[in-house]
Amino acid sequence: MTCTESVCTLSGGKQKDIPRQPAVFTQVFIMAKPNTYIQSRKHTQAGLKSPVSLLAAATALAALGLPAHAQSTDTAPVLKEVKVESAADTGYTPGTISSPKFTQPLVNTTQTVSVIKEQLLQEQGATTLTEALRNVPGVGTFYAGENGNTSTGDAVYMRGFDSSSSIYVDGVRDIGAISRDMFNIEQIEVTKGPAGTDYGRSAPTGAINLVSKQANLTNSFGGSLGFGSASYKRGNVDLNRVINAETGTAVRLNAMVQDSGVAGRDRVANDRWGIAPSFAFGLNSPTRVFVNLLHVKQDNVPDGGVLTMGMPGYSSPDPVNRPYLTGASRVNSKNFYGTASDRDNVTADMATLRVEHDFSATTKLRNTTRWGQTKQDYLLTAFMAAGTGTNSIQTPNANDPSTWSMARNINTKDQVNRILTNQTNLNTSFATGTVRHDLSTGLELTREEQTNYGLATAGVVPRVSVYNPDSSIYLPAYLRNGADSKGTTDTVALYAFDTLKFNEQWQANVGLRWDHYKSSYNASAVCTATSTTQPCGSNPVGTVVRTTSDGLSKTGNLLSWKAGLLYKPAPNGSVYLNYALSQQPPGGNNFTLSAVANNSANPNMDPQKAKTAEIGTKWELLDKNLLLTGALFRTEVTNEIVTNPDGSVNQTGKKTVQGLELGVIGQINKAWGMSAGYTVQNTKVANGANVAADASSGLTYTPKNAFSLWSTYQLPFGLTIGGGARYSGGLKRGTDGAVGTPNFTESYWVVDAMASYRVNKNLDIQLNVYNLFDKSYVAAINKSGYRYFPGISRSARLTANFRF
Repeated sequence: MTCTESVCTLSGGKQKDIPRQPAVFTQVFIMAKPNTYIQSRKHTQAGLKSPVSLLAAATALAALGLPAHAQSTDTAPVLKEVKVESAADTGYTPGTISSPKFTQPLVNTTQTVSVIKEQLLQEQGATTLTEALRNVPGVGTFYAGENGNTSTGDAVYMRGFDSSSSIYVDGVRDIGAISRDMFNIEQIEVTKGPAGTDYGRSAPTGAINLVSKQANLTNSFGGSLGFGSASYKRGNVDLNRVINAETGTAVRLNAMVQDSGVAGRDRVANDRWGIAPSFAFGLNSPTRVFVNLLHVKQDNVPDGGVLTMGMPGYSSPDPVNRPYLTGASRVNSKNFYGTASDRDNVTADMATLRVEHDFSATTKLRNTTRWGQTKQDYLLTAFMAAGTGTNSIQTPNANDPSTWSMARNINTKDQVNRILTNQTNLNTSFATGTVRHDLSTGLELTREEQTNYGLATAGVVPRVSVYNPDSSIYLPAYLRNGADSKGTTDTVALYAFDTLKFNEQWQANVGLRWDHYKSSYNASAVCTATSTTQPCGSNPVGTVVRTTSDGLSKTGNLLSWKAGLLYKPAPNGSVYLNYALSQQPPGGNNFTLSAVANNSANPNMDPQKAKTAEIGTKWELLDKNLLLTGALFRTEVTNEIVTNPDGSVNQTGKKTVQGLELGVIGQINKAWGMSAGYTVQNTKVANGANVAADASSGLTYTPKNAFSLWSTYQLPFGLTIGGGARYSGGLKRGTDGAVGTPNFTESYWVVDAMASYRVNKNLDIQLNVYNLFDKSYVAAINKSGYRYFPGISRSARLTANFRF
């Protein structure tokens, strides 16, 4: 930009008339000569890059009456380039919650919330959601599936309950069985306790929200290239460009490709690629528009698990005829029992339009429209290893384990999930007398559906050796046979949250959500030679008939609420009490309704209810660079199904989870950052049948004690060293009548380490070593206890991170 006394010429020759402000105007624009770059790393700030912003700054200075010396515009001197950089954010400084439903900073939020930032994920080399959740104690994929199937995607358990259906992207439910990659994620927000008021129907004990990267007014280019154990190869790029600073237009492109095995496992593979363009308009104006697209393709080889033979707690399932199985040697944890046809191919697409408008500094309207689709083509050849019958372990020669074999079953999934939603939110602040209000209210319209296509899987898969499995066998292509099912849920929701600030010490928050839902389900089956009951009856083999669950529907209303009271004994701390209620209707977590009387998806059942009470405290220390948290909690889940001895069914069952959670995250000093957490959980089936295989009343797949620590230290000569430790208590598995299998898994410690060297301002080299002491442990176990997932063995990754 060059200026005369009354006209400025912009780049490209465009002229703009400027009202004459002789003193201050001239001084500011002399500094902003054409080749000056005023840089900002704040993604949502336009800074002083555009002429409009410079003019606003000049006007503000004039209004304040700051002194300036008049200078001739004809002989304006050329000053040195001015660069303004804010301090780079770290992965440890306490973050903020992205959702507009949470209007207060973390220290004043009356709930346990963990925020995991992108920088922390990069330091740990975490590429999936499951890996990222290692930062949250007691949260993980502890369940390996049942009936020969493997839990695919992010099968997350939190505070005693399956939370896989409570995963969100930018506040919108993300349905479908997919292992979510972190290449396009800015941060992860884990909210503990019932989340029904925030998101609608959800798991009883929390929700996980992934925040996508957005285009911003900063020109940047970065990425990484990594290699490691188990043929790990990965590359990703993150490019952001300002198209027009004056109009606030920008574009961002994130892309990723990965080709990798799994350390310590044969043939299991995680291969994927993805691309995520983002467009933004009007970033420096009251009205902003964001368009986000996402396409991810995964071509994986699923892990069917490892036989638990030889592990602690294993005994012969047939002690009379084969007692020698009790003392059998442990199988190699690398063994792969599938076939060459096994696959887990997933394609995920997402398109999001978000429009924001600022009516004033205190009132903001946001509207989000999202279409998403996830397709999964899955085939797993898994063993059952039951005690007797066709699925039993056969031992032709008891003294020669190489002759021992197991039957394998074919498990398939041809599934499509879709979601279409429009969400409108209004945030405003106002006062009623001496009470300040921060109000968030909105309307959500959503349609979700899941379609499962039946596949003809006729034929018998050859048995597999227990100790030397052969995975080179190919299976025929299986075609759709018409045994399809489809579940649909339509929801209309209204909600309101209000934080009332009475004075500097006291505030309260209340939230209320009303959901009107309608779920419908249709299902068909194919008659087989062994189909002797209705609806097949005497129909010929291969006939497609409706199941007894076909045509079921459920319509209802859900009312969820939460209330909290907070006291601030000091400006940097708080003590709070919170109580919340959420509900999950029949079929709410898997889009399946059932005609079976004792099934929780039966439309005649009432919604499951979860009530949580929490008392806690939060403190910001070291100039708000460190956040300490602690909370006592108790969750009670009611309306659980109980089958009485006389065969009758009612909903008098109750489960409870209570415990303590402690956390610390932040910068201890400029060089030292830390993220740590500890939780102790006591679980109980207070009323109803025990669900654990050891006949105890504790809940399954829930470690009683869990600990997570990660810390790094930056040395003055460009070297950063760090590492972490994770502890998980033992797990109880579910019960299904299996004999001789372990009822539990043992506790374990795992230690990871990293080192990073800054070569120059554009490049650093990072080395991560996982499971440093090569600890052998069980990461997850299935319901029957025949199969388990071993934790990854010691492995390493070397990554080059670049930025410009």
